[in-house]
Amino acid sequence: MNFERTSGVFCHLTSLPGEHGIGDLGAGAHDFLAFLDAADQSLWQFCPLGPTASVHGHSPYSSPSTFAGNPLLVDLNALHDRGWLTAPEVAPPEDADTARVNYDAVATFKHDRLRTAFQRFEQSADAAANDAFESFREREADWLADYTLYRALKRAHGEASWTEWPRELRERDPDALAAAREEHADELRYHAFVQWRFDEQWRALREAARERGIRLLGDVPMYAALDSADVWANREAFAVDTAGNAEAVAGVPPNPGDEGQRWGMPVYDWDALAADDYDWWTRRLERLFDLVDVARLDHFKAFDAYWAIPAEEGASAADGEWRAGPDTAFFEHVRDELGDLPFVVEDLGFLDEGMLGLRDHFGFPGMRVPEYADWCAEHHRYKPSDYPRDCVAYTSTHDTDTATGYYRSLDSTQRDCFDYAVGVDDEAPAWALLDAVWDSPAVVAMTTVPDLLNLGSDARLNTPGTAHGNWTWRVAPDRLDDDLADRLADVTASARR
Repeated sequence: MNFERTSGVFCHLTSLPGEHGIGDLGAGAHDFLAFLDAADQSLWQFCPLGPTASVHGHSPYSSPSTFAGNPLLVDLNALHDRGWLTAPEVAPPEDADTARVNYDAVATFKHDRLRTAFQRFEQSADAAANDAFESFREREADWLADYTLYRALKRAHGEASWTEWPRELRERDPDALAAAREEHADELRYHAFVQWRFDEQWRALREAARERGIRLLGDVPMYAALDSADVWANREAFAVDTAGNAEAVAGVPPNPGDEGQRWGMPVYDWDALAADDYDWWTRRLERLFDLVDVARLDHFKAFDAYWAIPAEEGASAADGEWRAGPDTAFFEHVRDELGDLPFVVEDLGFLDEGMLGLRDHFGFPGMRVPEYADWCAEHHRYKPSDYPRDCVAYTSTHDTDTATGYYRSLDSTQRDCFDYAVGVDDEAPAWALLDAVWDSPAVVAMTTVPDLLNLGSDARLNTPGTAHGNWTWRVAPDRLDDDLADRLADVTASARR
């Protein structure tokens, strides 16, 4: 995909203002589009949109489905507008205005009301609404049928992993699945209803973005969680047996100064995927591009070569080995099936010839993050002045400290060099870095809402390698005002973006 010189803002939807304790697809999201429009921005980037789970700290990168939308993002006010919830039922809870998302409280509040809305829909929906619902179920049956059954069976078995279900369900015996669909028909309809509401609200948001000339930049986690509808229903795509025992799990090898990371998700069976014309991946990306305009491929290195760690308990990241990924054959097939490849790739950390060659073969722009720079070096790949054209440059990302938090953490030598290279004002280091990124040769420049607000480490969204306290930051409703939009628009015009 050929980008013109442009810019945008990263903000995950949960970080937006919302009446019910979390940013969602309601007024807060549409107000954010208006802010981006007023600030002359052309891209809105966010984390994956899938359902999240408390067992994984509600990380959007560990989801029970790579196809489904997050029920917590459904706007309850829109359900009130349809007559499926009452005004008292959508009244904001007492702690809705807190600066942090309390996912457990939000989940209890929202799931209760989503079930009530479904019951009212079943009782009172007119023919047009019923027809629209059934059309959605038919259109998305390819993934929706397995996802809704997975969710129903999870509930029936006390939320246990599918690997702990009775053998006939775990191994997907056709008769057992048919009986389960009949037994849990109402529960299947409920989860389909929630996905229908997410889908319709998302499409309205995407249309509003298109009307403002704003493209949506989504995210593709490299791996799927073992306890997911994806692995349960498509295990031939993964290196697991019928009982869910993984042959190897994903991670990254040790680097100087660390022990590597063992992520625990099963790796792919790329030979089986190739023999099946990469069917699961193709369907996954087709669904994604039905929702977004551009996508970031997380951990792009794994398409060239991936680190496979023995699945046995006790095996560490250091026990893994590099295995060949699908390389060019995968992307050539996806291009043949889906057309243009509007990908941005996360190419940080493993800058070897194989990964760089794969990236450049297809012309995918990589990422540049100034927080990785050596500011005292005359030239460094992460200093904005040294960026190439074909990259996406960030002031910070969802996985790094905020720009201001990073600046405050620098030692005196690096800070002095940073000040010299960027021309920083101690009161607003994030904006000095934003100016440098916007002025850089990078074809796409991105910032974050915390950086626009010059916020410190308290506004950091995620700290990799930690399981708790992440993904909870929210922006106050009055912070994204006209003055801030005007300031960003001025910088964008000056940088000719």
